[in-house]
Amino acid sequence: MAFYGGPSSLLLDATCHRATAHATMKRPLIAVLNGPNLNMLGQRQPEIYGRATLDDVEQICIQAADKLDLAIDFRQTNIEGELISWVQECRKRARGIIINPAGYSHTSVALLDALLATDLPVIEVHISNIHRREPFRHMSYVSRAAVGVICGLGVAGYSLALQAMTDLILNEDDHQ
Repeated sequence: MAFYGGPSSLLLDATCHRATAHATMKRPLIAVLNGPNLNMLGQRQPEIYGRATLDDVEQICIQAADKLDLAIDFRQTNIEGELISWVQECRKRARGIIINPAGYSHTSVALLDALLATDLPVIEVHISNIHRREPFRHMSYVSRAAVGVICGLGVAGYSLALQAMTDLILNEDDHQ
């Protein structure tokens, strides 16, 4: 997992391999959460998911966040309960959630409930177009909590989601 708050704010804590923000806490924090098997990007079914790795996706997000003046907290887990705990933590510390729930999209009512309880804008991202795949992948519980869904655009969907989240936050700030 990594927290990135902008240039000159990235410090790596070697004990937990976690990057932490320093001195730029004014940037809105967006959680970028990734579900099961995304740690296998680049190796698992590259004909569907492409050759980019999760590290590549993280770098795409860091670059997009820097251009958009955002801080991000980028994480991946294969454990449903851990993903739900991260979502719950967002309620008090993040301005929005971008989530690729992967296989939990189609199975986790608990994840849906956690996302709804945050009262935060949620954007769901899928690297592949779930609607062109097996029928069981067509339905996503997470979509019920999402203000928008980006799917089928490869890893570029993450930077598009960050742009959309920025627009949502700016619009929300304008109406306060």
